[in-house]
Amino acid sequence: MVWMTAFHFSFDLNQFGYIKQDFYHDPLWTWQRTLIVSLFLFCAGLGQAIAVAQGQSWPRFWRRWAQVLGCALLVTLGSWLMYPNSFIYFGVLHGMALMLIIARLTARWGRWLWLLGAAAIAIQFVASYALQTMATAQLIDILNAPQLNWLGFITRKPITEDYVPLLPWLGVMWWGVAAGTWLSNHAAERLSARLPATLKPLALLGRWSLTYYMLHQPVMIGVLMAVAWLAK
Repeated sequence: MVWMTAFHFSFDLNQFGYIKQDFYHDPLWTWQRTLIVSLFLFCAGLGQAIAVAQGQSWPRFWRRWAQVLGCALLVTLGSWLMYPNSFIYFGVLHGMALMLIIARLTARWGRWLWLLGAAAIAIQFVASYALQTMATAQLIDILNAPQLNWLGFITRKPITEDYVPLLPWLGVMWWGVAAGTWLSNHAAERLSARLPATLKPLALLGRWSLTYYMLHQPVMIGVLMAVAWLAK
C-alpha cells in the first residue's frame, strides 16, 4: 500500500506538471506498476486462502465481493470523468472481482495451484506469440476489442489508464492462494504472531486496504489541486 501510494503520488505530480516522467513506456515506472499489481493480487489470493481455511462462509464472501465490484464500478465512473478517452473499464479491481470468484472455487486445490499459476502466466505469452504469427486479422481484432480483451489475449495494449486482464494475472493470485494454503497447513502460528509495534500502522492499512485504495487518490489529487489553486 505504501509503495502504491508513492507510485500514484508520482503519477499525480506528473499529471500536474511538477515532474516530467513517461509512466506509460519508461521501464522505471512500468516495472514498478507490474510489481505493485503482482503484490496486490498475490496478497489478495493469500488472504482468500486464509479466509477459506478459517471457514469463511459463502454469504460473507459475496458481501466482500460486492464491495470490490462496487468500488470497481466507482473507479470506472471516476476515471471516465477525468479521462473520458482512456477511462478504466477492466483495471485491478475489475480483474480482482473476477479472479476472487475463481480463487474461491479453486482454493482447495492445494499444490496444483502452483502449476496452474505458472500455466496461466505462460499461456498469455504463448497466446500473444501465436496471435502475432498465426492468427487471422479478423480474430486479432475480435480479441483486441474491449468486449474480449479482458481475457488478456491481445496484440496491442488498449487505451485505458489501468488494465489488469484475467491472464496472466490470475496466475499471480493462484500463487497467492497456494502460499496462503501452505501457511495455513504448515505454519499457522506465524499467521497469529504478534506484530512489532512499528509495523502495526501497516497492518491497519492491510485491514482497510479497499477503503484506503479508494480514498488515497482523491485525497492526493485534491491536495495537489488546492496547492495549484493557492499558487495562482
